[in-house]
Formats: sequence, structure tokens, C-alpha cells
Amino acid sequence: MAETFDSVDTYLESLPELSRSIMGRIRQLIAEAAPGAQEAIRYGMPTALLDGASIVYYAAWKKHVGLYPIHRGSAEFEEKVGPWRDWKDTVRFPLDGNVPFDVVEMIVAAQVARLRREREPA
Repeated sequence: MAETFDSVDTYLESLPELSRSIMGRIRQLIAEAAPGAQEAIRYGMPTALLDGASIVYYAAWKKHVGLYPIHRGSAEFEEKVGPWRDWKDTVRFPLDGNVPFDVVEMIVAAQVARLRREREPA
């Protein structure tokens, strides 16, 4: 049976040092891009919520960290995300210590902007 977590903190505490460090930085980037976002564990992984809607799920695995679901963007966005896109809505960064945090920041900002656009009154 898979381990369950009651908070993002307990999830992060369960990780090896490198994964915990990377995931902590991703958590920080999300907090900066979406001040006031709520944190939760959904589907066994951390997620950030904006007015109840998921901004992004993020998880650490044996050989990578993943962000989900990452919606398609402009050609420029896809060019920057492309090297790490896996499946149509998944982005994976290898656990080699070279996570491109500028790309993570761009992804999170795009996710927040998309959610805000979707919530604008017509």
C-alpha cells in the first residue's frame, strides 16, 4: 500500500535530500507566483490551489520530479518546455541536480494566468 500524507510538509519530509531540496524550491516558486494559494495533498502528491482549482500538482519520483497537468501554450512556451515534456500534459525533470527553475517558474506563472483568465467574468 502506498504511503499517505496529511500535508505537503510531511510529504517533503519523507523525501531524500536532493528531492526534498528540489521540491522545496518548486513549492517556493508556486507561493511566489500565486500568493495566498492553498496547499493540499491530492492523488497522493502536493498540489497548489487557487480558489479551489488546482494550479499544479508536483511530485518526486525515483529518478525525476514531475509537474501535472501542464497545459499547452504558445510556440515560445512549448519551445522552452519541450525538452522536459513527457506525455501530453506532463513535464518531468531528471533528478540530476540541474532542474531549470526558470522554466518551472514560467510554467507556474502560465498555469496561474490560465486559471485567472478562466475565472474572469464574461
